[in-house]
Amino acid sequence: MRNGIHPAYGPVVFRDRAANYAFLTRSTMTSEKTIEWEDGHTYPVVDVEISNVSHPFYTGTARVLDTAGRVERFERRYGKKG
Repeated sequence: MRNGIHPAYGPVVFRDRAANYAFLTRSTMTSEKTIEWEDGHTYPVVDVEISNVSHPFYTGTARVLDTAGRVERFERRYGKKG
């Protein structure tokens, strides 16, 4: 790698505000806010709106669409082809 063209890569804490969950990883993201982690060190913290802990796809709380009801409503509104 060439020196001086890449952003700094280091430990960062990502905090999911929706689930009150945080995890430490490495990233090029930076933040003015810091947090003291479980190991006693202080790291920059980046607040995120959603993560694998709070995302419906991963938690299984996704809303199931009533596709049969939608089709029937469409057929009532526009007539059934026949």
